[in-house]
Amino acid sequence: MATVKRTRKVKQASEVEHDVAIKQSSPAVQCVHCADQQIVDDAGKIVIQPHKKAILNRLSRIAGQVNGVSRMVEKDRYCIDILTQISAVRSALDAVSTQLLADHTNGCVRKAVLEDGGEDAITELLNIIKKMR
Repeated sequence: MATVKRTRKVKQASEVEHDVAIKQSSPAVQCVHCADQQIVDDAGKIVIQPHKKAILNRLSRIAGQVNGVSRMVEKDRYCIDILTQISAVRSALDAVSTQLLADHTNGCVRKAVLEDGGEDAITELLNIIKKMR
């Protein structure tokens, strides 16, 4: 019978210090989502997009895909090829939506729950999830 040797990762001193510092900080650890930046949208809500560059890059690629679909229609390409590209565009948009939803949940909703129970934020989140179906 073979024996399995188990190893345990030992944290470096700097990792332990970092963990202790986080635990000793305020009850709600500040993250990029909860930073005290004051960027306010039209509705008066603070808006922080932690993955702004990646999202904008994805949206640029999606815009290129949509333009490609338009050119395919102009050139009378095969319907199935066009539909395949439309499906790819939808999938790419879904990925952007998923990233934004994750950022919103991990940032805005988490912050609202920690501050005041988050009833309004949770309701808003559930409503947008229903719309995304």
